Amino acid sequence: MKGADINEPRINDKIRVPEVRLVGPEGEQVGIVRLEDALRLAQEADLDLVEVAPESRPPVAKLMDYGKFKYEAAVKAREARRNQSNTVVKEIRFRLKIDPHDYETKKGHVVRFLKAGDKVKVTIMFRGREQSRPDAGRRLLQRLAEDVADLSIIEHAPVQEGRNMSLVLGPVRKKSEARDEARREREAKVAAETAEREARKAPKSAAKVAAPKVAAPKVAAPKVAAPKAAAPKAAAPVADAAPSEDAATEAAPAAEAKPKPATKPAAKAPAPKPAAAKAAPTKTSGT
Repeated sequence: MKGADINEPRINDKIRVPEVRLVGPEGEQVGIVRLEDALRLAQEADLDLVEVAPESRPPVAKLMDYGKFKYEAAVKAREARRNQSNTVVKEIRFRLKIDPHDYETKKGHVVRFLKAGDKVKVTIMFRGREQSRPDAGRRLLQRLAEDVADLSIIEHAPVQEGRNMSLVLGPVRKKSEARDEARREREAKVAAETAEREARKAPKSAAKVAAPKVAAPKVAAPKVAAPKAAAPKAAAPVADAAPSEDAATEAAPAAEAKPKPATKPAAKAPAPKPAAAKAAPTKTSGT
């Protein structure tokens, strides 16, 4: 808290001097005025009186909106931190008798580091009798520097230190610029991929809209007929030969002589029996 109080300027009633050199809100010079008058002007303008140069004699104070001033200062500090470049030194090691394919691979690493805004230290390691051939190592480093000349500058020329010879390459662009360009490339790549996906989807959606929907034919399930019970077949009467006239004449009287069954008469209900007459009692006269 004390460090924050020391770094922050004094404002309004915290200013302890009899007079100040007053600056208006638009930067105009008002002149040297008493502190009471400066506070009154700040109150009338609905602003704060901020001491911006306490070491001056008299101190310089300005009329401003202190809250807005602090916000703008914080934004500027954030931007400065974001654009601040943290330099990183990458190191790549070579052998004097390096294969061409290995050379191209290591050169690709150097290019990637330089594009990212980092410095690159290229070191050649000598073994055995190779130490007697420093010129070959220097030519190899010069060749690498020429291959990446469009991305780098030589900060330290090749110098031999014991069994090693080193070359330091610095990036042409700042790290913040390289980071911004890498972000833009990523955004452009994402936008291109999105557009390509939309372009592939467009013909499919158009075909779906244009083609009418045809109902698929329904395949009827085969109906299994229930087994029918076979009805017994009646034997057809065998037709005999046509009867002769004598047989026909004999059969006719027989058919006529066959008596018809007599119908039985219906039984008659029994007649009711007459009730027996009761005998009247006889009166006997006394003798």
